[in-house]
Amino acid sequence: MSGSKCPIENGNNANTLPSTLRNRLIAPPTKPNPSAMKATLRWVVLLVGPLLSTAAGAAAPEALPSSNLHNLFRITTNVYSGGSPETPSAFDELKRLRITTVISVDGARPDVETARQHGLRYVHLPIGYDGIPTNRWAELLKSTQLTTGSIYIHCHHGKHRGPAAAAILCQAASGWSTHQALAWLKQAGTSAEYAGLYRSVAQFQFLDTAILAALPPLPEVATTSSTVDAMVVIDGHMEHLKAAQKAAWKNVPGHPDLVPRHEALLLWEQLRELQRLPDATQRPEDYQEMMANSEKLAADLRSALQGPEPEKPRADSTLQALSQFCVACHKPYRN
Repeated sequence: MSGSKCPIENGNNANTLPSTLRNRLIAPPTKPNPSAMKATLRWVVLLVGPLLSTAAGAAAPEALPSSNLHNLFRITTNVYSGGSPETPSAFDELKRLRITTVISVDGARPDVETARQHGLRYVHLPIGYDGIPTNRWAELLKSTQLTTGSIYIHCHHGKHRGPAAAAILCQAASGWSTHQALAWLKQAGTSAEYAGLYRSVAQFQFLDTAILAALPPLPEVATTSSTVDAMVVIDGHMEHLKAAQKAAWKNVPGHPDLVPRHEALLLWEQLRELQRLPDATQRPEDYQEMMANSEKLAADLRSALQGPEPEKPRADSTLQALSQFCVACHKPYRN
């Protein structure tokens, strides 16, 4: 880690656009011109069409009762947010809400077959818990261009990644202020522990709309990371935690954004997501047992680092046990 930039500063580093386009995605870091920003916003709304409510006079996000969808909210007139639709009844409910496009930011494969049976189009744009990369900003906005009905944005439980993606979309196309977007995250129950999600929403800048036309078609089912790729990410979090351990579980010198309890949280989430990959249930029993035990240990490490002062002996022993599981798992399933 010495001399390198902490990866957490770059979200999940999923910038996949050509550099010439990626460099145009965010406005230059100069003081914004209010009239230019308003003109940009008007152009974005023209591109998207009358899909999203404008900020002026728009009702506040509203929680809706549902027995089929977790954390269901109507955010604007035509944008909804919630958990994954997992049953035909859930898709029936989306249809009744006049939703025509479902955007998943979850890593798991969406149920496109059931969606099609209900006349719904899926767009799959997975994001991590550590933030929303800038290429996703444009993709979220592009996903609305061909939509004539309402949009439903979901992650797994509908509390963290989905609401953050919705906040980006509403800033881009509905004229939401940063204050409105952050207030929405709190209303949706997005945990303040997910600092990267809050940071992405707080740092949103208006898009150069020329980038939208250059984007490739959006995937109905995205190519998600493999088990090996996920293990590489886990290794990164483990290295950060080992550096934090050397710093007595305080912030690592030279890396102010590397917060031990936050790294433990991201490790725990990554281990949970690893068990949801398509091939997870096909893996041998010993693999599944190691993953389940590792997730429990990561949760315990997170708990040990949660208070005002870290429980150092408990954190030390838990990290050691996690390291042993990593070594045991790498030989048969990664190397």
